[in-house]
Amino acid sequence: PETELPTMNYWLIKSEPDAFSIDDLVESPKQTTHWDGVRNYQARNFMRDAMQVGDRVFYYHSNCKPPGIVGICEVASAPYPDHTAFDPDSKYFDAKSDPGNPRWVMVDIRFLRRTKRLISLEEIKQHADRLDGFALIRRGNRLSIMPVSAEHWKLILSLE
Repeated sequence: PETELPTMNYWLIKSEPDAFSIDDLVESPKQTTHWDGVRNYQARNFMRDAMQVGDRVFYYHSNCKPPGIVGICEVASAPYPDHTAFDPDSKYFDAKSDPGNPRWVMVDIRFLRRTKRLISLEEIKQHADRLDGFALIRRGNRLSIMPVSAEHWKLILSLE
């Protein structure tokens, strides 16, 4: 029987540029960092249950003017426990997270390239009719990690 190749997933991750920008990722050792501090169960579940090594990721600068997609990365590790949950000095400390049964996970993200230009949220919203169901433009969505369909990925890349 033919062996099926796993399907690649696509994601968008948000980071405030003054907290950790695309430049910070580029300057990280091996242009890779652990994506820690996710404290939303739905975003955690995406990392824990669906992200796979090699998946492509839009790097999105949020809470800035203008917000938008600034780069493309890849998932560089399987999920593993987020050590910041166990560190009482970390702003991401969670007293209820048990190292034996961690509540929070993280993955490593590796820089691939910058987008040719900023693809702003405003511009993305101009294509809402073709981005039906895209979580980024859904009203009230605050998730820091969200899935992107292959169709939406191609459309957004075409805006570069």
